[in-house]
Amino acid sequence: MELFAVIMAGGVGSRFWPRSKEKKPKQLIRIFGENTMIQDTVKRLEGLVANDHVYIVTNKVQKMRVKEQLPQIPEENIIDEPFGKNTAACIGLASIIIKSKNPDAVTITLPADHLIKDEEQFRKCLSTAVDFAYKTKGLVTIGITPNRPETGYGYIQFDEKGIDNNIYKVLTFAEKPNLETARRFIESGDFLWNSGIFIWHVETILSEIKKHLPDLSDGLDKIEECIGTNDFEKQVVLVYGQLKSISIDYGVMEKSDKVYLTKADFYWNDVGNWEAVYEISEKNEDGNAIVGDVYTEKTFSSYIFSPRKFTAVIGVENLVIINTSQALLVCDRNNAQDVREVVDYLKMNKRNELV
Repeated sequence: MELFAVIMAGGVGSRFWPRSKEKKPKQLIRIFGENTMIQDTVKRLEGLVANDHVYIVTNKVQKMRVKEQLPQIPEENIIDEPFGKNTAACIGLASIIIKSKNPDAVTITLPADHLIKDEEQFRKCLSTAVDFAYKTKGLVTIGITPNRPETGYGYIQFDEKGIDNNIYKVLTFAEKPNLETARRFIESGDFLWNSGIFIWHVETILSEIKKHLPDLSDGLDKIEECIGTNDFEKQVVLVYGQLKSISIDYGVMEKSDKVYLTKADFYWNDVGNWEAVYEISEKNEDGNAIVGDVYTEKTFSSYIFSPRKFTAVIGVENLVIINTSQALLVCDRNNAQDVREVVDYLKMNKRNELV
């Protein structure tokens, strides 16, 4: 058994505008520390997955920056999708490529833009999942113990009677709930946050795609026939042009009877918007998280980012202020999810230089 990793890195991070743009989205910028998020994602796999077994799935616009930021990853391992078709197509494409290298491979599939601490525990958790996935041909995901009734995450209900070393049978998946439902999930004790991290044998996931997403499976079969030939890229474009956009959660995980989870014993955050960045960031005595040349007076509980020019903020609270060379965002922290609407507006008005 050989271990591979698939890092999904094709998103545009529209809720992180104006820092995140199509050519340089959230996963390719530095939000915490010296590394970008994708660099940290690859780094935390060190000692578990060899660099030549790491595959990055991105798009043509972002591929060059991915290569620049990850010189240790072979160029042929950076796969660019012609169109974004959600996670089922992304995972299917990577899986047939890895299968062509080793049909007995186990893959760890994970997003490029999550924040994870306690890396030793993270790798230990993955090792447990890898062993179980290889031994049983089950589909394993990682569940995060909730510490609040979060409405921005999906949830997984599990059977509290464990079946192996920190392995539990998954009962149901739940979409992002309203606050009352999230509270009920927490009180029940048998719901975890869905991390979006998956571990499975490559043949198993392709078999489950064939069972539950036959149209995608047919397309993948056509692409697989062209791996290693001059027709590969052309075939990918043809197949992707006909695919429906569907997530692996909805398309496979919610329907399969082979789904298990392991409970995480590490800090995890999907850093979904500027509010999440504020919550994670170090704050001063006024509750402000500040990056750059900033003056504040009577300002509280705000996230202020302005590294390129002096910014003064007076008499406000609970704001997100992102000041870049091209644009300024001022937003109540409670409305951080709505930042993506700015990107929609700019695209509609053909302000492409700002997105």
